Order: sequence, then structure tokens, then C-alpha cells
Amino acid sequence: MIIKQLFDMDTCTYTYLIASGYGREAIIIDSVDKQLALYNQLFNELDLKLVAAIDTHVHADHITALGLLRNQTGCESMMGEQSKAECISLKIRENELINFDGLKLKPIYTPGHTDDSYSFLFDGKLFSGDTLLIRGTGRTDFQNGDSYAQYDSLFNKLLTLPKDTVVYPAHDYHGQTVSSIWEEKLFNPRLQVKSADEYADLMDNLNLPSPKYMDVAVPANLRCGLPKG
Repeated sequence: MIIKQLFDMDTCTYTYLIASGYGREAIIIDSVDKQLALYNQLFNELDLKLVAAIDTHVHADHITALGLLRNQTGCESMMGEQSKAECISLKIRENELINFDGLKLKPIYTPGHTDDSYSFLFDGKLFSGDTLLIRGTGRTDFQNGDSYAQYDSLFNKLLTLPKDTVVYPAHDYHGQTVSSIWEEKLFNPRLQVKSADEYADLMDNLNLPSPKYMDVAVPANLRCGLPKG
């Protein structure tokens, strides 16, 4: 099994490359356009055939490599069926398994950070996008974010997974790489609330600055990261 956790330092984004082994088919989750050379290096070194590039949602902090990877490799570009990115080649539905090379990835619709956010469960590992972070959760104040929807996604979906489920987030800003459902239940300060109202009050008063690339990234990502025209 190959699981590569790749990091874009500029935007603190984690990208995940998954394959059943050397010389096999692969998928990539939450790619970054500026890291395309690294992805190509790994495809070549590990003799991987990319069959799917997946984004957990329309990102606001970086430009995706979805379109570039699709055009370069012929892979499927995938996002959830709620996504407004019409450039994608296959829309994902909750619980419809993504099968590749004998591996199965389960999509879980987890709105709240955005209205098109998905997480993906694979072999006891959760690729949680921006829904569940390490000791945090994704902000809910733009792109049709909804604190109540995120509470439901967290407490009624992700936190019901087995406690030893490994959590791989789409971002980390403090040098942490991986966590677990058990850890986050115990130590994530945003998950120590007693109700949806308390969670919404917490999230609605974070007063965070906008992501620095938001005005460029969102329209670009609605085009799968490709230039206009």
C-alpha cells in the first residue's frame, strides 16, 4: 500500500496520493497546481497510473490541479454532486463507493465548511478535507458555509466512526500531520461543546481574515484550476 501525504508550504495544504502498490493505479486527493512537478515525479518514480483526481470541496486557499491532471493523464476529475464546478468529469454521491485497482473509497457528504464538502473513508483512514482538522474544524463563514450543518457532519457522521480511525486533514497550520477520531473527540477544543447552538455560536464568532488567495482561487477552482477560455 502507498499513501503519500504531500505538503504545500505556501497554503499549508495536504495532498494525498493513494495506490495499492508500485506500478499500480492511483488516486490523488486535494491537489495543488504549484505541486504538479512533484506529482509527476512520484508518478514516474513509483510507476503509477493516475485514474482519479478528487477534491473534497471547492477550495478558497489554493488553486487545484484537477484540470491539469485530467488533461495530462486522462484521469477522471471528481467532486461531490453538490459542487458548482461543472468542469469535473464525474460527480460523486454519498456512499457510492469509488473503486480503483481493488481499493474502495467511501464518500461521506459533510457540508458545513462549504455546501459541497465531502470526506472520504478508506481502510480505516478518514480523509476529512476541511471538515475535521487536527485540534480544529473548518471555518463556516463563506461559500454557503453553515455552522449547524457542520455540527451535524461532525457529531452525527465523522465522530461516530470507530475511535481508532486515522484522520488525515486537508490542512494543518501547526506542524501536525495525522490524528484519530479518539484524539479529536478528547482534545479538539471545538468539539467540547454541548449543543449545536453552542457550536454555532463558537464558529460564528471566530472573526478570521479571508484566505489570501480566495478571490483568485474560488473562480479558478470552479474551472478545475484551468485558465479562462
